[in-house]
Amino acid sequence: MQSSDKVKRLNRIAGQVRGVAQMVEDDRYCMDILNQMAAIKSALAKVESQVLKDHAACCVSEAIASGDAADQRAKFEELVDLLERTRK
Repeated sequence: MQSSDKVKRLNRIAGQVRGVAQMVEDDRYCMDILNQMAAIKSALAKVESQVLKDHAACCVSEAIASGDAADQRAKFEELVDLLERTRK
């Protein structure tokens, strides 16, 4: 996925967030708001997944190909740290 595609998706998500803020201001039905928030989380998770795939395909694979053990270890630790933070 191109950077421009990710930016378009993120802009769309930002629009959804603004829409939910308006729904809250308008005192809309809570379930409608919650459904929209679930859709936002899902859309954001898809972009996050793509960024992670891009990181693995580019940065991590470059570290592996470099043969530099310190760089490989650093990239591995970054991934582990990220996974630990997202599981909380």
